[in-house]
Amino acid sequence: MKDAKTPREGTLIAREGTLIDRDAADERPRLAEELVSFVAPASLEADQYRTLRHAVERLRRDSDFQVFAITSAGAGDGKTVTTLNLAGSLAQSSESRVLVVCADLHRAAATEYLGLARAPGLAETILNEEYGLAQAVRRLDSLNVSVLPAGDPHARPYELLASPRIEGLLAEARRLYDYVLIDTPPVVPLADCRLLGRWVDGFLVVVAAHKTPRKLLAEALNLLEPAKVLGVVFNGDDQPISPYYGYYGHQHRPSRASARPSVWWRRALKQQRHP
Repeated sequence: MKDAKTPREGTLIAREGTLIDRDAADERPRLAEELVSFVAPASLEADQYRTLRHAVERLRRDSDFQVFAITSAGAGDGKTVTTLNLAGSLAQSSESRVLVVCADLHRAAATEYLGLARAPGLAETILNEEYGLAQAVRRLDSLNVSVLPAGDPHARPYELLASPRIEGLLAEARRLYDYVLIDTPPVVPLADCRLLGRWVDGFLVVVAAHKTPRKLLAEALNLLEPAKVLGVVFNGDDQPISPYYGYYGHQHRPSRASARPSVWWRRALKQQRHP
């Protein structure tokens, strides 16, 4: 890996111990309207993501957690939108260094939402030892967020995520960023997500309200290490107090309004521990 303190000729600038492509730093991304933390930060929906941000900040402060995998039981539950909106909410603090890692190599949804090119990215950093975060991370100054795109995989995604290079890349990310949010493939249909379990501090599992089957959620939780399931993001809730989502962690005491979805999650965990 090249020395991150030596800029490439005329094309990179140093920031926070890493190299940033100047063209990428100046780029104004074309954002999807679902990214409310970026496009409508004063909205009620964005305020709900700040609740999730608060939970993540507490985990950082109390447990020194930095690397969070955001996943779901199946496809279409909103994990990528949740990842990006959480990143946007964390980035509202100008002192926070936030990196989004697009690890769903089957589809580059995160870069599509942000209007970024898919490559170079994670795949290139895994396949080429001379290629590090400095060459692949895209710094979006206007959003105060850095993004490691998925890249263009030339091998099966499972083989890429099983590479020992992942450990080194995430160790480097820990040194350079306060929060590393990994958008992973869904848990049940693909084994890729589980490969990252040993390198992350924990999982946030996105559940689509009125869509994710209870049995599918229970199966997903059964496939993840119980100690690393930090909480569930209840996405698309139609209750008035929580029009967009709710967050339920192991130590969270649900209010009367949030009791029903929280009980659902606790029952799933009970099935996980006592099949």
